[in-house]
Amino acid sequence: MKIAILPGDGIGTEIVAEAVKVLQCLDLKFEMEHALVGGAAYEAHGHPLPDSTLSLAKAADAVLFGAVGDWKYDKLDRPLRPEQAILGLRKHLGLFANLRPAICYEQLTHASSLKPELVAGLDILIIRELTGDIYFGQPRGRRTAVDGHFPGAEEAFDTMRYSRPEIERIAHVAFQAARKRGKKVTSVDKANVLETFQFWKDVVTEVHGQYPDVELEHMYVDNAAMQLVKAPKKFDVVVTGNMFGDILSDEAAMLTGSIGMLPSASLDKANKGLYEPSHGSAPDIAGKGIANPLATILSAAMMLRYTLNQPEAADRIESAVRSVLAAGYRTGDIWSEGTTKVGTREMGDAVVSALITTKTITKS
Repeated sequence: MKIAILPGDGIGTEIVAEAVKVLQCLDLKFEMEHALVGGAAYEAHGHPLPDSTLSLAKAADAVLFGAVGDWKYDKLDRPLRPEQAILGLRKHLGLFANLRPAICYEQLTHASSLKPELVAGLDILIIRELTGDIYFGQPRGRRTAVDGHFPGAEEAFDTMRYSRPEIERIAHVAFQAARKRGKKVTSVDKANVLETFQFWKDVVTEVHGQYPDVELEHMYVDNAAMQLVKAPKKFDVVVTGNMFGDILSDEAAMLTGSIGMLPSASLDKANKGLYEPSHGSAPDIAGKGIANPLATILSAAMMLRYTLNQPEAADRIESAVRSVLAAGYRTGDIWSEGTTKVGTREMGDAVVSALITTKTITKS
């Protein structure tokens, strides 16, 4: 099992190191190879996604990714900015389905911005289409306006678009996931003002005909944003486009207590995947040893489950995380009175210790 390790920028190197440490204490043989990506790759190679890194990602069975980005790169031409690395990986690896579970652990209900009774037992799966929508649509650019409110003025433009096959394949992922969960899919759109998402709604409705055992509801994105904070437990599987999914998944992260708790899987049609925490590179806290590594560790567990076909190892890691939280260990983003504040490395060590303890108990 070959894993491409791409730590990236900012806190990426710190949190990925902890996830690698956890993987190494499992009774599994991994071949792990590191490579530069994002700003670190730009500094070394002049591009955020060098050919060598892309080749490694293609050759590997799975990719464990940290985070990319830093304010100091904001003035670079867009194709050279660190964030283009993740977009390039999604495109070249054919990663069209992003799965982000938003689970509120019992021990963290107080860390959520909502009342404990609203988030206790929360378990949502947000499925975001990754390779289409306004993020990739062409044409795009800047030009002199020939119409609109200010003809002759400089303007910028992007293109929102989805094809039928793109919508069909992500809809199938959502309905199949729902069959293994609460058998309910909420498709989020903006069909009242966007032709692209009227088409989305129509196609998702057609695909639903193949899944009579799954309930389907349609919801406008503005209402979905409100319902996520008003009654989040009404959702089971949420499926939506690239831009709406980008926003809603981050909102859902805060229901869990911290975006530092939210793992992510991006899969191709054969379930090969790139696994990363849902948060960014956080350059403001990079190097301070205070970042929460649990989202990255849980992303590694998702990698074991979805791509490497090691569900028992995935269960062990997730159980170890629950044990660490039950023992009261917290990084600063989820800390509260009565718990023990620890740093990035200490949290990783605690998960490793819980894994070893579980292994010992199992053997005895």
